[in-house]
Amino acid sequence: MTEGLDELIKLERSAEEERSKLAGLTDDERDAQWRRWRKAAERAQAAITAHAEATGANRYEVEQAVKRAVRHAQQEPTAE
Repeated sequence: MTEGLDELIKLERSAEEERSKLAGLTDDERDAQWRRWRKAAERAQAAITAHAEATGANRYEVEQAVKRAVRHAQQEPTAE
């Protein structure tokens, strides 16, 4: 079963959130956070690959669409 695009976006967003937590960390804290980021990134990449293979889509294009969607959501101003 493949992941839908919404699920791929959630996985990529999760990986980006874990990456952003690296800022300011040092030593053991950084190592532990790096492992959490790496695991989240691996899950996102595996899901993108599975989706592309199952749908016959170009893997690179799927990945770029997911990354654009995540970046676009991060750049949107929040409603107040």
